[in-house]
Amino acid sequence: MHPRRPTILVFALLALCAGTIQAATRVPAAGAADRKIVLAESGISLNQAISMVEKRFKSRVVRSDVRQEGDRKVYVLRLLDDAGNGQVVRVDASSGAIL
Repeated sequence: MHPRRPTILVFALLALCAGTIQAATRVPAAGAADRKIVLAESGISLNQAISMVEKRFKSRVVRSDVRQEGDRKVYVLRLLDDAGNGQVVRVDASSGAIL
């Protein structure tokens, strides 16, 4: 195999990837505003809250609920540790604060 061929192949692959990335980041055409996809809301997701609480309390989340308390969304997480002790932790969905 010629010593330059692997280099040429690498550059060709990089050029192909760059074209794919550029195509994925294009601005939608006019009139596509009504088809907008919202990727994430501000705050933390339920999965992020579960992960955070499990690490902090060294317990497993065995049940989760999402509740609306006034004007805020709250994750209510039921925990169980290795000794069988349970507790309930509430997490503010917009800030990630444990209530």
